Amino acid sequence: MKALQFSASAAKFVVLKPLGALFPSLFYKGPLSTVKYVDIPEPTLPGPDWVKLRTLMCGFCGSDQSLIFLKDSPTASPFTSFPCVLGHELCAEIVEVGKEVIGFGVGDRVTMSPGLTCAARGIDPACPECQAGRPGSCENTANGRLAPGMFTGICKDVGGGFAPYLVAHNSQLYKVPTGMSLETASMMEPLGVTLQAVMDNRPTAVDKVLVIGGGVIGNLIVQSIRAFEIPCSITMAEPSQFHAELALKAGANEIVTNGDIPGAARQITGAESYKPLLGKSILMGGFTKIFDCVGQADTLRAAMRAMAGGGTLSIVGIGDEVKLDLTPLWLKLQTIKGVYAHGVNLVDGRREHVFDTAIRFAAEGKVHLHEMVTHKFPLARYRDMIEVNMHKSANRAVKTAVTFV
Repeated sequence: MKALQFSASAAKFVVLKPLGALFPSLFYKGPLSTVKYVDIPEPTLPGPDWVKLRTLMCGFCGSDQSLIFLKDSPTASPFTSFPCVLGHELCAEIVEVGKEVIGFGVGDRVTMSPGLTCAARGIDPACPECQAGRPGSCENTANGRLAPGMFTGICKDVGGGFAPYLVAHNSQLYKVPTGMSLETASMMEPLGVTLQAVMDNRPTAVDKVLVIGGGVIGNLIVQSIRAFEIPCSITMAEPSQFHAELALKAGANEIVTNGDIPGAARQITGAESYKPLLGKSILMGGFTKIFDCVGQADTLRAAMRAMAGGGTLSIVGIGDEVKLDLTPLWLKLQTIKGVYAHGVNLVDGRREHVFDTAIRFAAEGKVHLHEMVTHKFPLARYRDMIEVNMHKSANRAVKTAVTFV
């Protein structure tokens, strides 16, 4: 079968990083490219508690693009294995079932929480994170019966959604409700991320919220807050007028397109600005909850300076290494939280996995996902998909996806 396979090495990293800055197409075209459209064997079940899936649709995640362009820090490399088939935001049909699989059968349409946790790796007893209901932060993603890989799409043993077939563990699967579109079902993974981020840094009605970055994740942060019926003020900082307007439709109250986050904080929250001897101003007062969906040095610095005392900053975007002035952190007793993957939460008085929450909210119409999938491509046109993602605003693109139907 044909698949989009990713591979990296220290040598490729050293050579491509400087060359790719000048010629970005080198990352996905030519002999040095990190991704190739190749023939690989169809996967087989790793064990009796696994299923084989036929991919129907798979979204192209910002993390996929970061991998292709080698933008991620090498620090995470021990928890990946190459060559791997990319793709983890998917809707699929079960075509083969292991004899110990419970609750699923051939023909079921499913989506998937991609984490390759203790359960998938056959590790018992499970690590403390898995036991605590945060399997997305599993401590054993380089151990057990599988090659290293935090999640499906970066583990060479299980395949990924950018191929016609892959395998998944029983614990990863969630049934897609009858009538739910492929577009909506393939968006469950990013929605799960943002719902989890909001529950981990949940605003109250009186909070002043700032969301930095109005792409898929930023838009879904806004939708997630509104899905929980939280009537707080939400400001979106996003340079693209197209994506900023979509954030307003999603439920944001204010947009900032000129990059002046401190100015917005003064105007919206009443914060007071102070100018140091050198460097940018720091505010007293400001936004009380911030979700940085970019995760770069400039956005993190702006967020910390514009955040109120005792405020919480959730870093949702995955950037490279950054250098920060930590003065706002101690001066204003701020909290900075990492955001990654999915967990089990208390919702409406009951414990449920965030994927169950995501599917329920989508089915109830509390979030709107179908129209976010703006561009679909056959797998063979992966280069076109990458180039659309490189220029999303010009292409009026939100989520791009590979379709197999």
